[in-house]
Amino acid sequence: MSADPIAAGLVASLSRPAGNLTGVSIITVELMSKRIELLSELVPQVAIIFLLVNASNPNTAPIIRDAREAARVKGLQLHILKAGTESEIDIAFATLGQTHAGALVVSDDPFFTSRREQLVALASRHAVPAIYQWRSFTVAGGLLSYGPSLASAFRLAGIYAGKILKGAAPADLPVEQPTKFELVVNLKTAKALGVTIPQSILARADEVIE
Repeated sequence: MSADPIAAGLVASLSRPAGNLTGVSIITVELMSKRIELLSELVPQVAIIFLLVNASNPNTAPIIRDAREAARVKGLQLHILKAGTESEIDIAFATLGQTHAGALVVSDDPFFTSRREQLVALASRHAVPAIYQWRSFTVAGGLLSYGPSLASAFRLAGIYAGKILKGAAPADLPVEQPTKFELVVNLKTAKALGVTIPQSILARADEVIE
């Protein structure tokens, strides 16, 4: 599984991998603008949003690029926060508290996923509405998440593993992309933050946690 297997040099193209690798692209970068759009819809009064990224992630540059363009379209100011360790996450949220940030987008990153409990707890402590990539963040107490279904992506990867074990060549198996995306809302967290979830978001939500 990869955010952008072409940019990472893993495959020649999605339709024709050409080498000895294939799998699933979870299209991380392309969904950034959608998350900013959802966050703007959730808290329309906010003029400044923050984006938390891990500078060591190779997808950080395109994520920032797309986020800046999405923020510009919405007339929002975008500030970048960088964290690659637990202590840097704490420092980033301290900055949020000092600047009275209106909202936060947490970029997709394996390290952030491993620290979701810390991120969700800090967002709650600093009363910052935040949107994440994976459902697991919202289940852990995050406010909102939008991204591919990991369960579906893992299922696709498992199907491919089975095909390869039966003799299929990876070069002949096009890189799959997710077909199922999940918008998950945590109403309990919204109440704690004093945020009213618009009906327009609730109507589109795949799951509402109460």
